[in-house]
Amino acid sequence: MIVIKIGGSIVDGLHSSIIDDIKSIIGLTNNNSIKGKDKLVIVHGGGKEVTRIANMLGKEQRFIVSPEGIRSRYTDKETMEIFTMVMAGKINKEIVSLLLKNGINAVGLSGIDAAIINAERKKRLIIIDERGRRVAIDGGYTGKISRVNASLLNMLLNADYIPVIAPVAIGNEFEMLNVDGDRAAAYIAGGLNADKVIFLTDVNGLIMDGKLVEHLTLEEAKRMLPRIGHGMEKKVLACTEALSMGVKEAVIASGKVENPISNALRHNNCTVISSK
Repeated sequence: MIVIKIGGSIVDGLHSSIIDDIKSIIGLTNNNSIKGKDKLVIVHGGGKEVTRIANMLGKEQRFIVSPEGIRSRYTDKETMEIFTMVMAGKINKEIVSLLLKNGINAVGLSGIDAAIINAERKKRLIIIDERGRRVAIDGGYTGKISRVNASLLNMLLNADYIPVIAPVAIGNEFEMLNVDGDRAAAYIAGGLNADKVIFLTDVNGLIMDGKLVEHLTLEEAKRMLPRIGHGMEKKVLACTEALSMGVKEAVIASGKVENPISNALRHNNCTVISSK
């Protein structure tokens, strides 16, 4: 079982070979029957498209930085509505449509469907303001993932469908919540007892001091987190969370290379994080 996270910056920039790559991994034959290889789940981002459409609608987007240096979108009610529309609607269905067009059975879902991703709404957020001060603001519609309900996903996987999941969670009061896509992929991988989680992005992996970090243990990755810059720190954090939930291996790799998933599985020019 492999969970693939397609980063928002790479959704439209994936190498054209990814379709044949997926077919090879799941064992899809010429007559579109499955010859039981690996099962796949896809979790996708799409933050750039959310920002683009929000701007078209006249809704300016605000980004905040936590004391740990993690940058994220501030999600008020109107932004949450746009986020859900773009993520669970436009982007999700474009990916599903592409897979179906190429003979790959896929089902588009969000974390709300069958309460796949449960999250607790954050009451307040501590951020660093433009003056470098720590301040508290209302939490808006941002969620902290608490649980993954994998029953529907297992049913679909057993029926040889690929679930394609948008990172919109359901809260304790059944409200829609924005959750980080990388961490959603980590929790889904943990909830499914996946063997691997792969984060496809627009770079080869974690770059430190100008060099690609090819391998880290879980403990090394945790120690390195405070030194990692905006963007990549979320992926490394998600890797550590997945491994802590029992996933055997987490990989950060480029989605722009030929056969990007197979390339990541072979550990070619990417960052691999494992328990040991």
